[in-house]
Amino acid sequence: MDKTNATVVSNFIFLGFTHCSQLEVITFVLCLLMYLISLLGNIILISVSVLDSHLHTPMYFFLSNLSCLDIWYTSSALTPMLANFVSGKSTISFSGCAAQMYFSLAMGSTECVLLSVMAYDRYVAICNPLRYPIIMNKKICVQTAAGSWVTGSFTALVETVSVLQLSLCGRSVINHFTCEILAVLRLVCVDTSKVQLIMLVISVLLLPMPMLLICISYAFILSSILRISSLDGRSKAFSTCAAHLSVVVLFYGTALSMYLKPSTIDSQEVDKFIALVYAGLTPMLNPIIYSLRNREVKVAVKKLLVRNSVCALSVSSSK
Repeated sequence: MDKTNATVVSNFIFLGFTHCSQLEVITFVLCLLMYLISLLGNIILISVSVLDSHLHTPMYFFLSNLSCLDIWYTSSALTPMLANFVSGKSTISFSGCAAQMYFSLAMGSTECVLLSVMAYDRYVAICNPLRYPIIMNKKICVQTAAGSWVTGSFTALVETVSVLQLSLCGRSVINHFTCEILAVLRLVCVDTSKVQLIMLVISVLLLPMPMLLICISYAFILSSILRISSLDGRSKAFSTCAAHLSVVVLFYGTALSMYLKPSTIDSQEVDKFIALVYAGLTPMLNPIIYSLRNREVKVAVKKLLVRNSVCALSVSSSK
């Protein structure tokens, strides 16, 4: 960074959706709903996965990790925007912006890796069921989940440090509702080719490659489903796979359109809505699509509710 020309920036100002006040109100309501639904759905999934011994399986272990990710992801991306709207402020400190950028990138990057691990887990469970307990044992599950978190955290750290060490020359107005890395990068007044190369390499490693692995896994899964003799069983399996793939395509598609688009395309307003999709919509859909539609989870939720009701009745009767 050129120390002579750098001007210290202590606070950033978000433009958000200020060009249209009505749109800003609608966006606030939608984001609040998405955040609350996401929070509730993911907390329910984590609770039943921990409390019900029947759900102590690799699939629900990975889903619990995904739920933790989604809670962190939506909290880091949406809660500052919601708080700013309520308070009427649109500023954030430099350290706050750095933290928000890092956690959003870390959670998003970790999810990219974790989704591919989950797809491989389903591939082994369906295409190689006899060896599934051996291949996806507890040690392997913990190692792959930890590897996903470490990979996402490390790549996010590299990107965040690479961008924030560059000179901003006093520019502090971010045309976004959050400290999104591309929006902050537009404030930089020095050559960004090295940083863009770093981001390109990381984006290729975390977006097209995991998505390719997911597509290959589901291709084998669909091939196995076609061999199911029962028409009802085949249709249910197809329905489940289609729901999973729709969420995957939505998440990776929006991320790809954001981070791997040509640099000549400048669509900052569109980028804001794309960010809302992968930071708010997909974390809300994940627990619904992956878990809350499952019969096992529904049964576990009912057991948990009945157990709590019985405990509450016994406590009230003892009084």
